[in-house]
Amino acid sequence: MSERRTLDVSDLPPYDISSHSPLFWGQALMCVIEGSLFCMLIATYFYLRLSVDVWPGPGIHLPNLTYSSWALVPLIASCGGAYLADEAAKKNDRAGMLLGSGLNLGLAAIFLVLRAIEWNTFTFTWASDTYGSIVWAILFLHSYDIIADLLVTAVLMVIVASGRYGPRQLLGVHVDSVLWYFLVGIWILLYGVLYWAPRLIGGPR
Repeated sequence: MSERRTLDVSDLPPYDISSHSPLFWGQALMCVIEGSLFCMLIATYFYLRLSVDVWPGPGIHLPNLTYSSWALVPLIASCGGAYLADEAAKKNDRAGMLLGSGLNLGLAAIFLVLRAIEWNTFTFTWASDTYGSIVWAILFLHSYDIIADLLVTAVLMVIVASGRYGPRQLLGVHVDSVLWYFLVGIWILLYGVLYWAPRLIGGPR
């Protein structure tokens, strides 16, 4: 009978603020689920596009590129804030976490303001036709995810600012950046689908 071997893990920390944490992979898998949903919406968008000759329909103009393109600047830049907060969490750097989270929130808020202004320029609603329905569905879902993640970021920022945080909150700051990178990355893809694909294929300007 072989001798039973044991591994002493008593010296390991209870929380690993890195990509080895189960919470990190849980967040990553959640991004996979959200990404699958967005991919289904993209597939629906092109399915509807291929079912008609004119896209969008008569009297409906494509969303203007001005606001959506400018909005990309603060959105992409906000990844820098998320990265600073992430790295600061690994070092238990309170000032760094507040700075990074603050930049993330501020730049994301500018993005949302530009998006709201852009929505007021639309010549269609969610009930106009199939084009309006799928475009608004994609924009609403992405906006919902962005606002939800920013609320989590804001709560974490308040906890860190109060000084009443521990390993769990540090891990929260770390994994919060994972979802934010996903939301920024998926929007770049959606931006191409909603704003450039119909222009390249051909449609009303």
